[in-house]
Amino acid sequence: MDFTRFAAGLLMTGVALLALSGAASADTPAEGSLAPEFRLQDQNGDWQTLEQYKGQWVALYFYPKDDTPGCTTEACSFRDNIFAFRERGAVILGISLDDVESHQEFAEKYSLPFSLLSDPHGDVAATYGVVTNLGITKFAKRQTFLIAPDGTIARHYDKVDPDTHSEEILGDLISMQGQPAG
Repeated sequence: MDFTRFAAGLLMTGVALLALSGAASADTPAEGSLAPEFRLQDQNGDWQTLEQYKGQWVALYFYPKDDTPGCTTEACSFRDNIFAFRERGAVILGISLDDVESHQEFAEKYSLPFSLLSDPHGDVAATYGVVTNLGITKFAKRQTFLIAPDGTIARHYDKVDPDTHSEEILGDLISMQGQPAG
């Protein structure tokens, strides 16, 4: 096979994958709608539900894989801003398709003071429209849902920069709350 045919085939595969990933986002719950409920284990093996956070702001962030460069940057940024989120009455929950043990190692390695939830089959990620299935592997897209105390989706972030995302959410949270922290 010559290089031109190989490159064309690779390009078509990329286009097909982008189309598939775009189709998955059509199922993403809309801002203003109730956030889909879930029941997942955290890095300590404890079960958590969205319902238990009713009355609080929740930054529910999906990410592809524990201990990879972008995911580590994003998690550490949330860690570094944890006190600002707590001042705003917000909790941070991370979800990926990694297992509980992987989450435990990742959380311990980087001293993450928030829950990482294991969605090993991608059911919750699919409910939120953020799962990508590449046949032999699947993972959660890097997207976040800011959930209001009443359980509705206040903001959906479908384009996330791991370096600045935590600050972006904090800024929106301050704007939405319209009041000083405390």
